Amino acid sequence: MDDAHDYSEHAPTHHVTNLPVYFAVFAALMVFTLLTVAVSRVSLGSLNTPIALGIAVIKATLVILYFMHVIHSTRLTWVVIIASVLWLSMLFVLTFADYLTRSWLIY
Repeated sequence: MDDAHDYSEHAPTHHVTNLPVYFAVFAALMVFTLLTVAVSRVSLGSLNTPIALGIAVIKATLVILYFMHVIHSTRLTWVVIIASVLWLSMLFVLTFADYLTRSWLIY
């Protein structure tokens, strides 16, 4: 009785990302970093923080997708990441809802 089995057809595929993709993502991160610095030097009033946060979200998305290899991950990984982003956004919404309804808030 031969118990040696070939499980190679069940092995997950390993995706190799080309080096130019990493350079392109790095260049995009540098551009967004320069954009963050440029926006911080311009007085946009109360829009400075939301614009900086938007740029930070884009940069974090690029890092998560490409440098953490999530773009080629399984669906379960995507479900976990989406659930964690939804949970974090819910915490932000509840925190800001509480903060913005305070009577001592001065604009």
